[in-house]
Amino acid sequence: MVELIQGDITKLDTDAIVNAANTSLLGGGGVDGAIHRAGGPAILEACVQIRNRQGGCKTGEAVLTTGGRLPARFVIHTVGPVWNGGNSNEETLLALCYENSLKLAEENGLQSIAFPNISTGIYHFPKQLAAEIAVRTVKAYLQKTTSIKRVVFVCFDKENYDLYKALLD
Repeated sequence: MVELIQGDITKLDTDAIVNAANTSLLGGGGVDGAIHRAGGPAILEACVQIRNRQGGCKTGEAVLTTGGRLPARFVIHTVGPVWNGGNSNEETLLALCYENSLKLAEENGLQSIAFPNISTGIYHFPKQLAAEIAVRTVKAYLQKTTSIKRVVFVCFDKENYDLYKALLD
């Protein structure tokens, strides 16, 4: 089941929420900063351990940490691409963010996952194109699995909400 809401991803009670992280995994602005603030120091500590083990997270990849103080049990951190005019494989990398996050959820027995609008903030990915990639990638993944029961797209702003609503209706 795919759902759409407009609101704050840090308030969602799902098995995992996805963080639009940066490659350092050390927190940042936007949704990344909000998740780290709401979830508390346990998330950053887990990110530091991942960094020490593998040197961060590459664009398109995903890693799993505790949810700390969040209602969600886990945070899946994925690094979206910075938009460079569409000539640097950005579309494929964005699709990989969704695919690898879902794969990580499935591998860890998680049944519900919530996604923010990855790369559409300071990374300037065109919102319409990002929404199309997100919806197409998630729907394709859900065709191949029965273990993930619920995917929620969480839009912080009305513009993204309206784009997703048009694609999901």
